[in-house]
Amino acid sequence: MKKTLITNARIFDGTGGKPFVGNLLIAGNRIESVTRGKAKAGTVADVTIDAGGKFLMPGMTEGHAHLSFDAFTCTEDLIAPPPEEHAFLTARVARTLLDQGFTSAYGASEAKLRLGVAVRNEVDAGRLPGPRIRAGSLEITVTGGLGDESRLHNPRNCSTLSTGTSPSLVIDGPEEMRKAVRLACREGCDNIKLDVSGDPFYPHIPAHCTTMSLEEIQMAVQTAHSFGKKVNVHARSIKSIENSLIAGVDMIYHAEYSDEKTLDMLEEARDRVFVAPSVGLFHTMLHEAGQWLPPAVVEAMGIPALIEESVKTHTELRKRGIRHLIGGDYGFTWNMQGTNARDVKHFVDYYGYSPAEALVCATRNGGLAMRSEGDLGTLQKGMLADMLLVDGDPLQDVGILTDKSRLSMVMKDGEIHSISPALQGGN
Repeated sequence: MKKTLITNARIFDGTGGKPFVGNLLIAGNRIESVTRGKAKAGTVADVTIDAGGKFLMPGMTEGHAHLSFDAFTCTEDLIAPPPEEHAFLTARVARTLLDQGFTSAYGASEAKLRLGVAVRNEVDAGRLPGPRIRAGSLEITVTGGLGDESRLHNPRNCSTLSTGTSPSLVIDGPEEMRKAVRLACREGCDNIKLDVSGDPFYPHIPAHCTTMSLEEIQMAVQTAHSFGKKVNVHARSIKSIENSLIAGVDMIYHAEYSDEKTLDMLEEARDRVFVAPSVGLFHTMLHEAGQWLPPAVVEAMGIPALIEESVKTHTELRKRGIRHLIGGDYGFTWNMQGTNARDVKHFVDYYGYSPAEALVCATRNGGLAMRSEGDLGTLQKGMLADMLLVDGDPLQDVGILTDKSRLSMVMKDGEIHSISPALQGGN
């Protein structure tokens, strides 16, 4: 079993403790030991890397991954690629995330049912470079809901047997939901995505609307959990959040609107549910998307008000110990894949996290969402060896995590994906 020793590193282990100077020994794909101070004399390793005081941290998890979304501006762009080309696009995005320090990708949804599945399988087989992937399904919505692109004169919805005309499966009622979830599970998806509320991109169903019924959500959760799969929900409205919690979903995306009852329900469920605010998309829409979305359009969509609601809700949830994940709906032309680490700074700027706390959201919380075994996301003995060696101190400037040149080493599953030439002088 190959052993890799990293010495003289400033170790941020992702548990919430302060960084310390020490050494980390990897055996195979797991961490064998973490020690403080100088490496013990006589430690045997096949490869030794002198970190030179660089910052060693767990690999990050993209908590709202759309691997098949890249540089699109509308639904037409999203569904335009034929399946063959779209598979290559998805593989390229997976590689981009790993290059940028994301060793895990928790799939939200994909543009075609098996895109995430196919790339996950190739990555797991060692034939493609990419992060650990929990493959997302197509979005499942209801008639008139987010993702229902049909009109009476132009039917476009996916049936449970077709793909490519819409990024969603449109169902109505618990029995149709049961069939849609079973189909996604049969085809290999790890995560099932439901569109439970409205969205500012759809004027006729704004964000405060709740479009999917409690009974439909409950059927999705019951069915997915019976297959050992997880359920994600797009939930912005108060009622959509509350119904999702009652139904027992695993991941809540967005969650801008809240009242005291909603906050209490989220706090009560904090040990079983994860929440990804996805503020990155709105940040870029407001500040960087003028070429595609004029300020008047962004204002008309209600984005500034939604950001205010997001800040209010998620600042309070931070105080209540909710397990937040980073993940900002990347893949739009104005919110490009590869810039995902900006979310760490967004958590500091918008929600009041300290840099260290925001890094825990990006690492430990992501690992817990990825694997129920609890063996991912921190640098501790027995954990899977996913880690980054950073040239600089993210606790002083979290923005450096977006700079690929500052990632001196990216390791996934005990194997070095990339390493700077300066660190390759070890044995």
